[in-house]
Amino acid sequence: MRRLFAILPLSLAVASFAVAAAPAPAPQPVFDVHVHLREGEASLKTYEREVADAKLKLAGFAGMWFGGPYQALQGDPDAIRRANDAHIALAAKHPEMLAVATVHPYDGQAALDELARIAGRGVKVLKLHPHTQQFDAADPRVLPLVRKAGELGVVVLFDNANILPGDSERLFNVAIQAPKTRFIFAHIGGMNFRFWNILALARTADDFFADNIFFDISATAVLMADSPVEKEFVWTLRNVGIGQVLLGSDYPQLPLAKAVDALDRLDLTDEEKEKIRIGNARRLFGLR
Repeated sequence: MRRLFAILPLSLAVASFAVAAAPAPAPQPVFDVHVHLREGEASLKTYEREVADAKLKLAGFAGMWFGGPYQALQGDPDAIRRANDAHIALAAKHPEMLAVATVHPYDGQAALDELARIAGRGVKVLKLHPHTQQFDAADPRVLPLVRKAGELGVVVLFDNANILPGDSERLFNVAIQAPKTRFIFAHIGGMNFRFWNILALARTADDFFADNIFFDISATAVLMADSPVEKEFVWTLRNVGIGQVLLGSDYPQLPLAKAVDALDRLDLTDEEKEKIRIGNARRLFGLR
């Protein structure tokens, strides 16, 4: 009996060593759909250095130039064109970057022409920001632009932080009227995320909803993880469809590490998290 007790501590020590020596699980690849490169390549390098320091496995990111020296305001299509070209050139130099271009809906034919031009240069995503660009998503000049994007196979990324009253309702109406266009509504409505549960009912109406709305959960997921309303947020993600949800950081306002950590803390299955982290982006953008 004494011999048995003498052996047990050694066995436990060996087991503890084996656990300690086990390699850490490899990081899961992630695609970040919401990165602001306010200072061009300098921002890109800082972003990727921070991602590497956080030991994340970056599969790619969608980079936009909103929020820097260019706000893409109405009446200056030449400046918008130059900024788009600079961004396309940056993406050509850094293949991990998916270039996100923009136009201003109130520039009319100039906006439509620029949309066609950038689509011809391989741009897959158009960013529109009603609050920053100072336009109304319900304005009749918006619809021809987003419909044209759909014809050209360009995804329209709309800000949807619900800064403006009625933001989500306006965007839903736009998506209903442009059923052949795929939309990403960034921030999933912010604290108004509850509105988007209407999609669960919209899908039950015959010939009404084309299921063309995707969401990125940048910033909002950071607020929701471990919050009093986390269960409701997860319920909403499942109601809009896990296959329609994308991960974003909203860098530089928030680092990718915070977005990944928030996703990990949400009460979702591993399979659901994998779709949000990268699977849905691969499908939407045709990535490898």
